[in-house]
Amino acid sequence: MSVVVVLIGFSILVAAGFLGAFLWAVRNGQFEDRYTPSVRMLLDEPRLPPAQNGTVSQGAAPPPAPIRRKKFRNHHPQGS
Repeated sequence: MSVVVVLIGFSILVAAGFLGAFLWAVRNGQFEDRYTPSVRMLLDEPRLPPAQNGTVSQGAAPPPAPIRRKKFRNHHPQGS
């Protein structure tokens, strides 16, 4: 039973820590940008120039690798 009391006390301590971190973030202006999130999808991201000689341009992700699937054989005995 004493373990339950310790765990409840520890959980209250952790919750108070998260609440303190949240209040600190609000007081320091971490959530003050109200304009950018509403127009972010309207802004164009800078495009990288196309790569030459068939190489991937710097900063661009390589194409995904093809998915290879194993072929399984049916191991059930024939007949019987």
